[in-house]
Formats: sequence, structure tokens, C-alpha cells
Amino acid sequence: MANYLAQFQSIKSTCDRIVIAVEDVSDLWPTIKSGFEERLPFKRACLNNKTRNPVFVEKLPAEFILTTDPRLRSRFPQEQLLFWFREPYATVVLVTCEDLDEFKTILKPRLKLITQNDEREWFIVFVSKAQPNNDQANKMAKKVFAKLEVDFNSKKRERCCKFDIHGPEPNFWEDLESKVMESTRNTLDRRVQFYEEEIRKLSELRFMPVWNFCNFFILKESLAFMFEMAHLHEDALREYDELELCYLETVNMNGKHKEFGGVERGDDEAALLNPGNKALTEIVQDDSFREFEFRQYLFACQSKLLFKLNRPFEVASRGYPFIISFSKALAQHEDILPFCMREVWVITACLALIDATSSQYNDGLTAPDIEKEFYRLLGDLYSLCRIKFMRLAYLIGYGTDIERSPVNSASLSMLPWPKPPVWPLVPADASAEVLAKEKLILQATPRVKHFGIQRKPLPLEPSVLLREANRRRASLSAGNMFEIFDGSGPDASLRMSPSNKVQAVSMSRTNSSPGFESSIDRPMRLAEIFVASEHALRQTISNPNLLKSLSSVEEFEQKYLELTKGAANNYHCSCWKRHGVVLDGEIAAVCFKHGNYDQAAKSYEKVCALYSGEGWQDLLAEVLPNLAECQKILNDEAGYLLSCVRLLSLDKGLFSTKERQAFQSEVISLAYGEMKDPVPLDVSSLITFSGNPGPPLELCDGDPGTLSVTVWSGFPDDITIDTLSLTLTATYNADEGAKALNTSTATVLKPGRNTITVDLPPQKPGSYVLGALTGHIGRLRFRSHSFSKVGPADSDDFMSYEKPTRPILKVFNPRPLVDLAAAISSPLLINEAQWVGIIVRPIDYSLKGAILQIDTGPGLTIEESHFVEMESHIKLSNLENCHNIQKDCSLDINKDFERLHLHDGRIQLPDWASNLTSILWIPIRAINNSLARGSSSVTPQRQSIVDGMRTIALKLQFGVCHNQIFERTIAVHFTDPFHVSTRIADKCSDGTLLLQVILHSQVNASLTIYDAWLDLQDGFVHTRQGDGRPTSGFFPLVISSSSKAGILFSICLGKTTPEAEVEAVRRDSLLNIRYGISGKRTIGAHPPVTAEATGAEDAREGLIFRSALVLQRPVLDPTLAIGFLALPSDGLRVGQLVSMKWRVERLKDFEENEASQRNDEVLYEVNANADNWMIAGRKRGYVSLPTKQGSRIVISILCVPLLAGYVRPPQLGLPGVEEANISCNPPGPHLICVLPPTLSSSFCIAA
Repeated sequence: MANYLAQFQSIKSTCDRIVIAVEDVSDLWPTIKSGFEERLPFKRACLNNKTRNPVFVEKLPAEFILTTDPRLRSRFPQEQLLFWFREPYATVVLVTCEDLDEFKTILKPRLKLITQNDEREWFIVFVSKAQPNNDQANKMAKKVFAKLEVDFNSKKRERCCKFDIHGPEPNFWEDLESKVMESTRNTLDRRVQFYEEEIRKLSELRFMPVWNFCNFFILKESLAFMFEMAHLHEDALREYDELELCYLETVNMNGKHKEFGGVERGDDEAALLNPGNKALTEIVQDDSFREFEFRQYLFACQSKLLFKLNRPFEVASRGYPFIISFSKALAQHEDILPFCMREVWVITACLALIDATSSQYNDGLTAPDIEKEFYRLLGDLYSLCRIKFMRLAYLIGYGTDIERSPVNSASLSMLPWPKPPVWPLVPADASAEVLAKEKLILQATPRVKHFGIQRKPLPLEPSVLLREANRRRASLSAGNMFEIFDGSGPDASLRMSPSNKVQAVSMSRTNSSPGFESSIDRPMRLAEIFVASEHALRQTISNPNLLKSLSSVEEFEQKYLELTKGAANNYHCSCWKRHGVVLDGEIAAVCFKHGNYDQAAKSYEKVCALYSGEGWQDLLAEVLPNLAECQKILNDEAGYLLSCVRLLSLDKGLFSTKERQAFQSEVISLAYGEMKDPVPLDVSSLITFSGNPGPPLELCDGDPGTLSVTVWSGFPDDITIDTLSLTLTATYNADEGAKALNTSTATVLKPGRNTITVDLPPQKPGSYVLGALTGHIGRLRFRSHSFSKVGPADSDDFMSYEKPTRPILKVFNPRPLVDLAAAISSPLLINEAQWVGIIVRPIDYSLKGAILQIDTGPGLTIEESHFVEMESHIKLSNLENCHNIQKDCSLDINKDFERLHLHDGRIQLPDWASNLTSILWIPIRAINNSLARGSSSVTPQRQSIVDGMRTIALKLQFGVCHNQIFERTIAVHFTDPFHVSTRIADKCSDGTLLLQVILHSQVNASLTIYDAWLDLQDGFVHTRQGDGRPTSGFFPLVISSSSKAGILFSICLGKTTPEAEVEAVRRDSLLNIRYGISGKRTIGAHPPVTAEATGAEDAREGLIFRSALVLQRPVLDPTLAIGFLALPSDGLRVGQLVSMKWRVERLKDFEENEASQRNDEVLYEVNANADNWMIAGRKRGYVSLPTKQGSRIVISILCVPLLAGYVRPPQLGLPGVEEANISCNPPGPHLICVLPPTLSSSFCIAA
């Protein structure tokens, strides 16, 4: 099968569309050929791909060929199977007949013979020649076509269509195209199945010795080519991908040595996009192909299909890794390839791929992320091509013209040298070229950087080229060891002085005698290496453009600039913008070399901005001096000053002290030089500042102060600041403008840490931070807004930028400078003069000359007849007896206690209390005209703390000008000394009730009860006609703080007053208590101020407390009982009448109000929810109930339930009888169950 390789390639070059055979039975083709061919290519075709899924193909190319054409008849059976893809995909049988008998006898047998081949897809086109006005001919044509359809159509498929020459039917062409597509689709499916089966058989043998890749390749590419002819490019691409994988898997499987290829002239130029670069017969080797040509051929076929699919991005995404992998394969066979074949091939491959993909790519037709990735790939291709191109230039002696930048050094120093088996030798007639190269080496001098910066040149080579080249020579002598081991290529030459260079060259020329050279090969000199490499490259490179680019330094720089710009521009359009900026620096170096300083400065600014933003200070130190030099040449004073400041701001280890001093001298000379206009400069990276360690300076509104600020200087020497200004920025208000603080004299900043002080005028309340540091150095206006982290006291680590900045000044208005609070929280006695203590606590602020204004709220009065006392809060805990201190110690001796006078509610505080916490005691009386009321132990009364709360408004004016005002309202709690509750302790058989009165102490003091009596209300009397006082032996009764005590009173029920006299009778009982109190004002309630002032014992014991008590008649002796009678056993239903019954029984004889006329009648009332019940009887009325004990009566009411469920039943009440005289026994149910109404049979219908 491999013998057909040449024929296969020739068939591929001539066959580019599917073939439709035309079987012209009736010689009709010349007549209708033009009409058929006008329909080509088919506009909309539907074919099946390899997975049998329908694919729509637009503009499917096809060709109609007669079966008698030599192209279809001169083929052998073996060729037909092997190259089946070129066989017809459909057969159109053209027939015509005007007589039905002729059809039966002649035409039909012939058609049967033509269509009996099952392997062909065919259909019949009946051509009618009848004129439109000849009805007889038209009828006969229709009959013949009908007979044709009957004989050749089937249920599954119609194979006949009619074509009228004089007027074709409108749907004929659609019918024709559908039948062609159906036949083509079936043929394509059958042939794909055949190829797949054959390929499967060969694939099973690929690991056996009989494996022949050429046979597999012909079948596989035949299938791929058939898909390509049918415009099924996705399937064709998949076949080529599988073919490539199979080749890589089996190329070295048998272990036989096979030629790699690439040794012919012109192989250095990549053929990634040209599948016809070489014929397949030229690259075949035994049963396979040479790897060098065949892998490029496969990639070219894949690229062609991808371009047809309009996917140039995928070509680039496949091409870059292919170039990398193929370059590694070239490296493995470098010993058999021409010199630098690998580098040259990579350059041509990258350029070809860039040109092809760029021309095919259309902007805006892909997604944004795909577009950015495409430009990134182009940038990578340009960068790879650029690096390989620089390597070739270095080999021929252009290394001194390559910028020794970090990016070039990183790329070239990691790129290995070419590894030929023997390094090329210098041609015999190249002595003049060697001398010229040596002259160039001697004349080359490295460019001195601005400011006299001394730097070791960055390397552009992985190892010393001189040593590498001589090591790869056939033999190595001990000739010029200095040149081999001590030199380092162009770098060593650039670092040598001219005298040393001449000496080294002379040594290299005269180190061997002629006899010695003839016996042992002399080591090559560097110039000889360059010349030998150049001549070898001329033999390797076949591309004239590439040769021209390496022909001179000018051509090299032009090509180098073109590749660098291409990489940078594409990186700028991608997500890798930083790579583009870095390459802009390489463009800037070329522009600087040629005097285009403006363009160089713009590019250098981009690079410096990138390095600075990323924090790459080592790289910034390489580029920033170049930018400064451009700016100085362009007379850009502002930019040059900024560059000098940025150089000073870099790490100290990047430059020597002498170099940093040179930077500073440039700044000073420009500042005091002849600058036309003042130049503003940002020195934020050089001069930083912050507040001193510790808390911020705290001031009050309107208070001046002195602000201390730490400034770090990054200058290497002392520098004098003519004027220095600091701005304060309020953090609470963004609209508040910055306030400048100026120094009065010039300031000298030393290297490192400096402390400066500025006068601070009064500021508005708020928190302030340092906004910016500004100043003047000559005509230079500088500004810094960087904030430094404050380190240890001896640390100069000033380059730290932390946000948010720490506040340096706080002017407090929200912060209280003083605190006023109540001295105690325990309640005081109400309606008595009490000492109210107010704690005055200054908070780091002097209260000298402060005035306190007191304003009492409602229900409070100040006892102005007494003094206001003030004492120290610190010594208060050590004073055992405040009264003795006031009596025995004079005010002159004890400075911590003083009596003050109150004038119109205002008090001036003494000087001794300006910085101490003190207590101000004010005599105040809380007034409450209401009478205290007791509660029952059964239903205790809840007291609210708000009832006894009173407020005092305080206003303190202090400060130098009394401009500070502090206002506060404090709450003081007043209460009664007791809370009274009552309960019936016992009921005696004679009707006597023991009433227990419980006294709860409500103050934080000891209470002593000296007497107590009870004034009873109407209906109750004291037993034995007593005066309402308990036994006198109980008194005095002492009640401790928060405790309680009880007093028993013996009472009994009395007669009530008629309703007409109720108005004049007391309704509540009144409890009277005479008591005394023993307490301290520092704890809570205490004796009244008047009692403490007089010291009389009667005044201390003459306090009276009264409380109203509400007594009810006992609930243990009811007169009537009400019982709820049981409901019917069958339950209740909605809408049905039910009788609710209650029984009323008199429990004792009725003796009260005997004069009343209606003692035997009882008023009743039925209460029910109107939504649940409808009352049918009387809701309210009188019933007769005898006054004799045991009398009974039943009250019955008719009700109708209205709602189903558990509802509350109606309740019976006796409005004329107090609740205490009624006993419910048994009690009525809380809820009863009401059933839904029964179903009505009138709505039922018989089935």
C-alpha cells in the first residue's frame, strides 16, 4: 500500500470537491448541463459527521462528471478501494421517453441493469421534452413518469423526479438538491465506516513488527481528506490529531535508528503553515516518515483546517507549545544539524505563525477573554523570537550593542549555547574579518551611568563563550589559558583598560610557534569565534531577510526593535500588561542610544512606575538612573528632581554613600540654582513623619498647646529646610479644610529621626491627623504625605506606610471634662428635708473658679435656710462621724470640708476642690401630697420606682473663661419609710377577725416604731370598744433595713351605713405610725435636716406615717350559692333549643336591712356571647327567694347555640348581691361542646 504514496499525493492535489456521476441514458446532458451546474455549490447541505450527528454545511463544492469520462473509467479495483474518497458520491440517471411501450420494452430493462449495483447511490431524473401547448405529449409524459415512479420508487425512499426542459417546476431544484444530499450522506456514511474498519485493523497491529505507518497514514489521511472535501473540518482536524498522536507513539517504537531530517538546504526555514513544502515521497523512510518534516507537515494540515474554521486563536495556542516541543527535539539532534539550526528554525517558525494568525484574526468577533489570550500568545511568540534572535546576534559579536537590562540578562543567561559536535572553524581567508572584530572589541567601551554609578554589568550568557567554544573543538591545547579561563567574553573586554586589552590580544597572537601550532591546535580567540559563527550561520540560514537582519549592527537594531515593539504592543493588548511595560524599557534603551530622549523618557517612566508599584527596588535601581539622565538632557527640572528623590528613597544597600550624596547634591544645586519657576515636588517616599509615641495630645475647645512631631529624613547628609509647615486634617468632617502649622525658623533635618515642635492655636473640637508636610528648600517647594510607623526609640525604620494614620491631636467636646453624679442610689424619705449628695469629679481638668447652678424639678424644693456642705470624696470613707467633724474642726484647719452659701441657685466651688473629687451636700425636700395606700397579701400591689423619682438639673461652668459648660440631670429616688400590706390571720368563732398589718422597710436605714393605731372604715369596729392600738408592750419596735415586721389588730364586722349616709362615712381605714429613723446621708435615708440641726430627741421621734387600707368583708361567710345544673346527655347541636338551668340557694337567714321591702326577691342577669348564643328567655329579672336559710330556686333560660365547637356557656350573675356574699358550688363549666346541625334529607337524591 505504501507504493501508492506518490499517487495519493497527486490525487490530493487535483481532487478538492465531491463528485456526482451523471449516467446519461438518453443523451440529455449537453442540453441541461448549464442548468445543473448553475446550482453549484450547494447552498445548504446537511451531512453526518463521524459520530452520525447532522452537520449543516454551507456552500458544499461538487462537480457533475459523466460516467463515460476517463477520470472515472481508468481506475483499477485496488485503487478504487484505497482512494475511495474520490469516487462519485451520487449517480444521477438522466432518461426521457415519449411512448409508454418504448418505456416498457427498452428503457425499463436498461434502467434495471444500471441500478442493480447496490454500492452506488442513484436516483432518476425524468426529462420531459413536451411543449407546453401540446396536451397530448404532456399527458403521455405524465403517464411515463407515473409508471417510472411505480417501478423504481419504494416506500422508504423516492428515487424519481421530473424535469421539464421548457418550464421546470419551482420545487424541482429543491427536490434535486435533497436527493443529491441524501445520496451523498449515505455514501459518506458507508465510506467512513469502511475507513474506520480498516484503520481499526491496522491500529491493532501498531505494536507488532509488521506495523507499517505509511499504510496507516494513507488510510487515516484519506479519511481526513474525505471529511475536508465534505467541509466537515472538525472531523478532519480530529483525524489529523489522532494521526499525530499515533506517529509520536510509534516513531521510535522498534528501536531502529531513523533519520531525523533537517539537514537539507532550506530546512532551517520552518514549514509550519505549508503542507506542500516537501512531497511525502521525499520524506518517507522505510515504513515511516522523517520526524523533522513529517511533524511540520501534520501541524500545517491542522493549521489549514483551523484557518478554514476561522480559529486563528487556536492556531496560535497550538503553535506556541509545538514550537517549544519541537525545539527540544531539535536540541536532541543538534549534533547532526547545521550550526544554530535550532535558533534559526524557532525564529522563522515564530515569524510565520505571527504573520499568518495576525492576518486571519478579526478584532471584535471573539470574546474579550479569548482576544486578550490571543494577544498574549502573540506576545509570547514575539518574545521567544526576540530571545533567539539576540542569541544569534551575540554569537556574531553584537553583544556590546545589546542592552544589559534585567530582562535581557534573565532571558539570555538561562538560554544555553548551541551544542554542535565541533565548533565551527575560522575560514582561511577570514583574517581581515578577525582583525576587524578585534578592533571593535578594543574600541567598545561600556556606557557610564549618570551620577557616576558603578555597577557590575549583568551577564548575557549562561557561561563564558570563549571556554564553551574551545571546549567543543576537536582538540584543545594549553595555549592561551588566560583568554580561556580568565576572560569572560565581551564582558571581560569591556571591563579591561585599553592597555590590558592590547596586551591580551598580543598574547593571544604570539603565544605559539608555527611548529607548536602544527602539532597541537591553538585555542580560538573571541574574535575568531565571532567570525566562525558568522560564516557558519551564513551556511545555515536560507532566509534572506534574516540574513539581512544579521548583516550589520544597524540592521540588527532595526529587527531587534521591531520584535521588541511587537511583543510589547501585543502584551499591552492582553492581560500581561506588565510584560509589555518591561519591554517598553528595552525600546527606551534603543531610543536613548540613538538620541530620541523624549520617547526614551516616556517609556522609562512606564517601567519605573511598574517597578515602583510592585516594590521591585533592585530593578528600579537599574532603570531609574537612565530616566534621570534623559530628564536632565531634556531640561525637565521637575522630573529630574523627582527622579533624584526617588533614587534617594530606595534601599540604602542599592547605592553607595557617595552615590547617594551625589543624588542629594543634585537636589540642592537645583533648588538653589537658577530655576525659572518654583518647582513643586512630592517627597513622600523620602521624608516621612508621625506623631510621637504615646497617646495623642488632648486639648479642649479653645485651649492652645504645643505639638511635637517626629520627622524622618532619608537624605544621606544634613539638609536645611527654609520653611516647614504641617497641616492638620479633621477626621470627623471631610469638608473641613486643612489647617497649616508653621515653624518660625529654619529647620535642619539630620539623617534619620528628628523631632520638631510647632505652636498649636486653639482648634475646633474633634480628632486631628497630620495631613501633609510642606516646606521650601530654596526655590523648591516640597510636599510629603507619608505617615511613618513609630518603632523603638533607637530605631530609624522610617519607611513604613500604614493607614489609617494615628490621631495626633484630640480636641474634646464630646468627652466630659467633669462628671456630676448622685452620691447615693438608695431612696430618701419623702416629705422630709434630706441631704442630696452630688459627686463632682474633674477628669484631667482644673475646676478652679467653677460655678455650679442647681435647678430642682417638680416636687422638689431646696431648704435655703441651711448651708450647703462640701467635702472631699477621698477622705469621706475615713470620717466616722461627720457631725463631730463639723463641730470640732474649724474650716481653716480642715481644707477638705467647707460650708457654702447658695445664691439664686448658684454655688462657686472652692479652690481646694478644683482637682479633687468632692461631694456637694444640698438640703432638699421632696413633696408628695397623696396618701400612701396599702395592699392585700392576696393581691399585692406593685409599686413603680418612677412614682418617687425626682430630677435635679445641674449646670457647671468652668474653664479659663468659663467657656466650658457641663450640664446633667440626675435622678433622686424618694419613697415612704414603709409599705403596708394586710391579711386576715384568723377568724374566731365569735366573729372576731385578727388583722395582721405587715410593715416593709423601704429605706436603707434603721426605723423605730414608737406608736401605731388604726382608724377603721365603715363596716368594721374594734373589739371591746378599743382605741385601735395594739398592746403597748410591743413598742418601741425596731425594723432593720430591707426587713419587715407585723402588727396584729383585733376587729370585727359592724353595721354598714345606709346608702344615703355613705358620703359622710370614711371609705378606707387609716393606719397611723409614729416612728424615728437612724441612718447616714452617705448610705441613704437619714434623719431630717432640721432634726440634725436642732439635735432634739422629740424631733427625731416625731415622724408620722399614714397609710390608707382597704378592708373588705370576709369572703369566708357567703349568703348565697349558685350551681350550674347538668346539660342533656344527648349533647347540644347548632340550631336546637336547650334549657340552661342554675340553682340558687340561701345559705343563712337574711337579717340585714330588715326594713327593706324586697328582701325575698333576687335580681338575676344572664350574660352570653351574642356570636355563640341566642337567648330565647328573659336575660334579666327578679325571682322570689324566701329569706329562710336553705331556701332554693331554679332559674331556667332557653338558649339556641349558633356556633359549633367548644364555646363558653352563658353565665348567671346576681347584680344586687356583692361578690363576697356569693359562692359558686358547683362552678359552671368553662367550655361545652356544641355539635354541628344534623344533615337534612330534603337535599338527598336517590341513586
